[in-house]
Amino acid sequence: MQQIIEGVKYLHDSKILHRDLKSANLLLNNRGEVKIADFGLGRRFRPDYTYTSKVVTLWYRAPELLLGAKQYSEKIDMWSVGCIMAEFLIG
Repeated sequence: MQQIIEGVKYLHDSKILHRDLKSANLLLNNRGEVKIADFGLGRRFRPDYTYTSKVVTLWYRAPELLLGAKQYSEKIDMWSVGCIMAEFLIG
């Protein structure tokens, strides 16, 4: 989980929203290193910009996106990270 959180922090520090974080988009190599993949929905973050709410796989989608928010922030990625963590813990 630490590697995932550090990877997402790096993206957010670089003003990039992944917008589709899920366990299927995490790659693990034989050295135990996690890589974040599939940036097809990734976008540069601008606080004043309007985005589509039709992003993120449904089971990892933040409540504001489910309610149709057009302006959002890095918080949507962090919600997905929380879902991934729950998935790892619960199985």
